[in-house]
Amino acid sequence: EVQLQASGGGLVQAGGSLRLSCAVSGFTFDDYAIAWFRQAPGKEREGVSCISNSDGVTYYVDSVKGRFTISKDNDKNTVYLQMNSLKPEDTAVYYCAVDTAYLAGRPYPFPDVDMSYWGKGTLVTVSS
Repeated sequence: EVQLQASGGGLVQAGGSLRLSCAVSGFTFDDYAIAWFRQAPGKEREGVSCISNSDGVTYYVDSVKGRFTISKDNDKNTVYLQMNSLKPEDTAVYYCAVDTAYLAGRPYPFPDVDMSYWGKGTLVTVSS
């Protein structure tokens, strides 16, 4: 059974930092991508960042470029999202998800992709 467990959310002041973790288990795929999405109150869910397992290619949406960094620790089967210079508009529930249809070397239209599995979210609140 594929499981994704997100953690690390909390309350932080604007300009502060948080690091989210996504622990992944139950995988048998060689090539896949792990992504972070978020959903703010009253808004649609949006993609934030993504990293491929095989070649480490990363993707970011414009609103977080230069502030967020995605990384992975294969030994721990964990993907991280380091979030710096947080803004009130980053307030949302953050979800990690996996796309098992990802193919290294092919164009990947993140965030306009369908994810295969989703984990439960972790709440990030940024106060002004």
